[in-house]
Amino acid sequence: MPSISLMRSSLSKQLGKKALRSSIANSNLKPSHLKHKSLNSVDPKRLLVLGLLGWCVANTSAQAADPTDASTPSPTASLQLISLNADTVASEDDIDMLAAADESDDSIDSVPDESALMDDTDSIDTSIPPEVQQVSLNAISPETLKTFVAVVDLVRRQYIDAVNDEELFNNAMSGMLTKLDSHAEFLDAEAYENLRAFTEGDVGDIGIKVTYQADAGYWVVTDVIDDSPADKKGIAVGDYLHQIDEFKLDENRKSNDIDQLLTGIAGTQVDIITSKAGRRKHTTTLQRNNSHPQVIQTKLVDGMAVIKLPAFQNNSREKLLEGLIDLNAPISGVLLDMRDNPGGVLTSAVSVASLFMSDTDVVQVQARQDQSRVLPTQGNALLKPLPMVVLQNRYSASAAEVLASSLQAQKRATIVGEVSYGKGSVQSVIPLNDEQAVKLTVANYMTASGRQIDGIGVEPDVSLSGNESTWEQQALSLLKARALDSGIRFVRKATIQ
Repeated sequence: MPSISLMRSSLSKQLGKKALRSSIANSNLKPSHLKHKSLNSVDPKRLLVLGLLGWCVANTSAQAADPTDASTPSPTASLQLISLNADTVASEDDIDMLAAADESDDSIDSVPDESALMDDTDSIDTSIPPEVQQVSLNAISPETLKTFVAVVDLVRRQYIDAVNDEELFNNAMSGMLTKLDSHAEFLDAEAYENLRAFTEGDVGDIGIKVTYQADAGYWVVTDVIDDSPADKKGIAVGDYLHQIDEFKLDENRKSNDIDQLLTGIAGTQVDIITSKAGRRKHTTTLQRNNSHPQVIQTKLVDGMAVIKLPAFQNNSREKLLEGLIDLNAPISGVLLDMRDNPGGVLTSAVSVASLFMSDTDVVQVQARQDQSRVLPTQGNALLKPLPMVVLQNRYSASAAEVLASSLQAQKRATIVGEVSYGKGSVQSVIPLNDEQAVKLTVANYMTASGRQIDGIGVEPDVSLSGNESTWEQQALSLLKARALDSGIRFVRKATIQ
């Protein structure tokens, strides 16, 4: 099975995201539903992996960002799915045939270590085997293995609720990965499928709505969608929402901030801290599995096309062109609105850049041991004659920053708004089998000129502040001064009979 690469916009600067499998035992489960096995009956493949790689406990205590810092970026997502194949931008002029494929790149994607998963023994001896005792000092120690077994046994015997051993070991894998890197995680079947679905257009949330209630002094859950991830975890109307991932919530937050923190790429994970009024706070890990299609919105304002691009997916280039065709009018300029765009398929960002520029390097990708790889524009730059303005905000991240920085470096577009988030690492989703995968950080990306974006972001050419509802009009005013005297109309090629 080919691996899928992805770039996460989970705003790793101060925000951790994604693990995709909730690691908290469901207290509603009855003991009869649980697989309560002896340690010797635990799946030897899982114990072998955990024993060799080490045990980590998922970090459920979030470190809060300063809520008074208005510039603190708020994540949408996470991750963003990407492929690193630079040969996916079509060059045909026929708009009906334009497409951006998502192919994996063996030079960056890694592969699962099958040898660690193929142990054929039927049981595990809890004593330390000689081959483990002889590992080098910088590897896992026998004492750590003993501690791991002791902790599992202690939880099984002493935890207040009966615990499913399968869930315990899934939690162990999730904890190991999330402690390694806030972007890394173990993906269960549902999360893995949602990540794959994202490339075709899905975003997700946890299925709640919240409102700030001044009399209570808290953000309060006002709606919970039936059978949503939040509903399944017992989140209820009236619960107080105190924190999302590492961001504490107070009256200074805006509804848009909350929406961006809770919404992201379908299948990604978010940690929330809630409480029943007057009771102890509780951390819950939820997957954004309440998925819904994402739509590219296009409208015409005074002869200028305004394109709202919410994320980069396999079909973004095609959908963008379809939107311009559907306007059925001459276009004198393009305003590309990438506010709140968390990123997505990297080759999609390259293919969109290829609509506006030709013969241009878009981004550098640097893996652990490989030389930097440069992804250039390809195909016919159909929109090259049109003046362009890009609108971004502090939630614009990852692939959105790739596109904005490339257009800015080539002086192809004026970037307006505020400094973008600043996310510059690449995650690869590596299948373990048909239903499970591991997501690891495998590379970093920089601008085509080698400038770092991670932790820095893209500085706008024109800074905007104040109410964001006025930003579009300000951006259009800048674009209007450069608009073409006569526009360009986009139509589909007629089919030859």
